[in-house]
Amino acid sequence: SKKDLENKKITTPTRQQVRIGDVVKVKDGTTANTVTKRDGKIYAEVSGDMTTDDVSSVTQDVQKKVDKLDLKSGVTIDTGGVSADIEESFTQLGLAMLAAIAIVYLVLVITFGGGLAPFAILFSLPFTIIGALVGLFVAKETISLNAMIGLLMLIGIVVTNAIVLIDRVIHKEKEGLSTREALLEAGTTRLRPILMTALATIGALLPLALGFEGGSQIVSKGLGVTVIGGLTSSTLLTLVIVPIVYEILSKFRRKKKYAE
Repeated sequence: SKKDLENKKITTPTRQQVRIGDVVKVKDGTTANTVTKRDGKIYAEVSGDMTTDDVSSVTQDVQKKVDKLDLKSGVTIDTGGVSADIEESFTQLGLAMLAAIAIVYLVLVITFGGGLAPFAILFSLPFTIIGALVGLFVAKETISLNAMIGLLMLIGIVVTNAIVLIDRVIHKEKEGLSTREALLEAGTTRLRPILMTALATIGALLPLALGFEGGSQIVSKGLGVTVIGGLTSSTLLTLVIVPIVYEILSKFRRKKKYAE
């Protein structure tokens, strides 16, 4: 009790016994029953199990409530667990995608022997993101870790259609056709294999996009939806945008040669 604590004696540096109540004033109050420290600082941990697979939405909802808290000076809040792992994975995948684009461009430059065709081919990548986001929206899926993995896969998948098209254009230009004639001829002859490749890939991913993965934690519906949406949009727009970009760059290159 409070009285027992006040009557308890302690030893002073001079070896005298004094009552606690004679040297301090004991008051009733509340305090933590345990004190935990991390990196030399006192901290408290709040954890919970999510009842949904949408980790991103739950994290955003929690963060909104945390932002409304009136924190005292010196108090900070950090997140950990799954949400911290996902944030780190997003950063790593973002860097991986940038590295993948750079590697693809380098390989194309070495293969084509110049930077014009590879630059035009890379114009198929932005339309991949459009289709992927639309696909996720239609399927009511969030931008998850699996969706990011799907975007990373698309970097290597979608450029194949543009490579098939531009490679044919370059061969026809070497045979003496103009850029416009070569593009029209390549668009006609390469349309069928491009569509066949895209449809075969989409068909192979349909079971995954429809949720037939059997509860696997490695792959998910989001990955299949991302790849299908990105591949669909990039295939359709590659047949239009990439030839336009290639012709514009070809005209710019010819003007530069004439100027020299």
